[in-house]
Amino acid sequence: MAQRTHLGDADCSIAQALDVVGDWWTLLVVRDAARGVHRFEEFQRELGVSRKVLTERLKLLVEAGVLTREPYQERPVRHEYRLTPRGRGLLPVLVALQDWGDTWVLGEGEMTATTEESSREAARVHALLGTRVPELLLPDRFGEPRDPVADTPFTVLYCFPGAYARAESYPPGWAGIPGAKGCTLESCTFRDQLAEFTAAGATIQGVSTQRPDEQREFAEAERLRFPLLSDAGLALTSALRLPTFRAGGVSRLKRLTLVLDRDRTVREVIYPITDIEAGVRTALEAVRGAP
Repeated sequence: MAQRTHLGDADCSIAQALDVVGDWWTLLVVRDAARGVHRFEEFQRELGVSRKVLTERLKLLVEAGVLTREPYQERPVRHEYRLTPRGRGLLPVLVALQDWGDTWVLGEGEMTATTEESSREAARVHALLGTRVPELLLPDRFGEPRDPVADTPFTVLYCFPGAYARAESYPPGWAGIPGAKGCTLESCTFRDQLAEFTAAGATIQGVSTQRPDEQREFAEAERLRFPLLSDAGLALTSALRLPTFRAGGVSRLKRLTLVLDRDRTVREVIYPITDIEAGVRTALEAVRGAP
């Protein structure tokens, strides 16, 4: 059993939370569960941790209600570990840690909605090439659950920081954040080239961490004819370790585009995007040129 240290003040929520997830292996287990890792052997392979340590951490997280243990095989009995609602409540914590690391450990300490092509953050995002998007559902702008991977040969999934129907809805200082401006231009460029993407067998879907009602208002104002998905719960962000920045009290996706095939495999990664219209052209060329 993992040794748990009770951290002083019983009324301090920080201390009590750290009593559950204060160990770094524990948070990495939660990170990988969010990425679609569910079985003991998969956790061990991803983390490179001993069986003893992993067994202790999984037991602790099940007891704490962060993970649930579900049988997937009868003979012999084997179990999968999946995040509970309490566990999914930790996703903003993971995203905040990643944002801090990207900004202060890997970066220069400046808030930005983009990165340099040579950055380690960009390398992490490009490492998604060839990986699979785990199965999950995100609410669309009407609040209906939708798979971010469409049932067409390709899905162009463009992630954007935020787009609003009214100028006063943008957070203060938005225009001064490098890479933040241009979400309306990007969405409208995809809108205007929707027929070309459809002819190439691709479905366009936009993703931001905005609420569905905010997305609906924007989509109606700009007459968008493709889905916008809300990752306000950070499920997709955590699953793919997508880069974020924080503005207006909200974690926001940095601008990037993924081209996915029907098997949920990432076929193209476009990041960073410094020229929005060129980024849309690159996505169209990717689906047109795909075998």
